[in-house]
Amino acid sequence: MNDHEFRLCLKIDVVQLDFWVEQGWLIPETSMGQRQFRDADVARARLILDLMGNMGVNEAGVDVVMDLVDQLHGIRGTMGKLLTAIGRQERDVQQRLFESLEEVDRF
Repeated sequence: MNDHEFRLCLKIDVVQLDFWVEQGWLIPETSMGQRQFRDADVARARLILDLMGNMGVNEAGVDVVMDLVDQLHGIRGTMGKLLTAIGRQERDVQQRLFESLEEVDRF
């Protein structure tokens, strides 16, 4: 969705949106000089609204939460790649890897 649609959907003004983009909390794609927002951006914006509006979290707190969200997303991607790589191994190697992971999980 474009900038205008995004702001209408979330009931925010352009100043607010520009600030969030400047902070790096939202990183829209650009197409023909126009910002384009995805469903993931809507979810992030709703989280920001909830943090600041309903929970009273300040800007520094939002920075921390958004950084943690990004780290979690990165970890999920890495885990997906790891599971794909394990899936390409022979059965006995898979079994040993999963057994090793179970030992790590006990700590």
